[in-house]
Amino acid sequence: MGVPFEALLPYGIMLAMFGITGAGLSKIRHMQNGGKRARHSVDAWDRQSNTYECSEIIQC
Repeated sequence: MGVPFEALLPYGIMLAMFGITGAGLSKIRHMQNGGKRARHSVDAWDRQSNTYECSEIIQC
């Protein structure tokens, strides 16, 4: 005997909401960074350079 699909609906809804939230947060971070991918492991040279400061919307 199988599991009724009504028992799995809450899990499907939760999974969909996590996916929608993750995609939305990713899109917001992408838009805040001027349409560029997020940078990881920024070193001292990148922090002092002019291009790193201008890529942040808050400072430019």
